[in-house]
Amino acid sequence: MTLRCLLVDDNHQFLAAARTLLEREGLVVVGTATRIADAVERADELWPDVALVDINLGGESGFELAKQLSRTARPVPVIMISTHGGDDYADIIAASPAVGYLSKVALSARAVNELLSGSGVSA
Repeated sequence: MTLRCLLVDDNHQFLAAARTLLEREGLVVVGTATRIADAVERADELWPDVALVDINLGGESGFELAKQLSRTARPVPVIMISTHGGDDYADIIAASPAVGYLSKVALSARAVNELLSGSGVSA
C-alpha cells in the first residue's frame, strides 16, 4: 500500500521541497497546508494515512494541530517535524498524541515508514 501524507508547514519553499523528495521516494503527498484550519479541512477531505506537521506554524502550534487531528472522526497519525533537534521538544512530543518526531534534515519516506511501523500504525 502506498502511504498517503499531508504536509503542514508555514514555509512554502519547504513544502515544495519536501513534496518533491517524498514523492520521489514513493510516498503520495495528497495535500499541503500552512495553517491549522486548512490542515484539519484537508485531512477531513483527503483522508491521509499520516500528517507531517511542523512544530511551529508561524504563530500557531503544530502540537495543537496534532491534538485536533487525533480527535477527528477519522484520526490521523501525526509525525512532528522541525529544524530544531528532537531533544529540544522531547517532553512535549512524548506528552502529545504525535507518533514521533523527525528533523527536517532527516525527512525521508523510509524514516516516515519506520516511525509509523514502530508506533503500531500500519504503513
